[in-house]
Amino acid sequence: MDSTEEIRVFKAIYKDDVVEIPDLEDANILLESGYGSLSNEKEKSILQSYEALHLLFINHIEITDFEDKEKLDFPKLFRKIREKDSEAWTRYLIYRDLRNRGYVVRDGFGFGFDFRIYDRGEYGKKPAKYVVYGVQEGTPLPIEKLKELLRFTQSIKRELVLGVIDRSGDMVYYSVSRLVFSPR
Repeated sequence: MDSTEEIRVFKAIYKDDVVEIPDLEDANILLESGYGSLSNEKEKSILQSYEALHLLFINHIEITDFEDKEKLDFPKLFRKIREKDSEAWTRYLIYRDLRNRGYVVRDGFGFGFDFRIYDRGEYGKKPAKYVVYGVQEGTPLPIEKLKELLRFTQSIKRELVLGVIDRSGDMVYYSVSRLVFSPR
């Protein structure tokens, strides 16, 4: 982005534990960049919590609490989100890191996946190539869970990536293509 170009700040509302972009034109601009999803009425966009945190952190949105009309800064929004989602910090760190690396990152397919990742320049043109399962270093990941994730990933013709946040908050990514066990 050109340093003389002014950063657009979108208006958002925090209502009923959801961050929404009420202006349809703004919503469409964000959608084209891989942020949010249209509401059922297609009149506004709904942001995932990690998307809202990221956009707030990089000063692309200004969020107002619907009930008390208070502006929400990053710590206030995070506290609200954390009350509902104990894994919010893990997802946010992975999302932020992947976005900073230039990827478009969308919500996972379910089945425990946190995200799907599009190769650079392929969002809206090709399906996501990767699915990400995020974990904190030191958190046990049962082998049966890993086998289940890998089987499903292969059945949908995607690549499984484990996003691991180490103790210092750095990200390490592991591509998982097969599990090999050695007999004891």
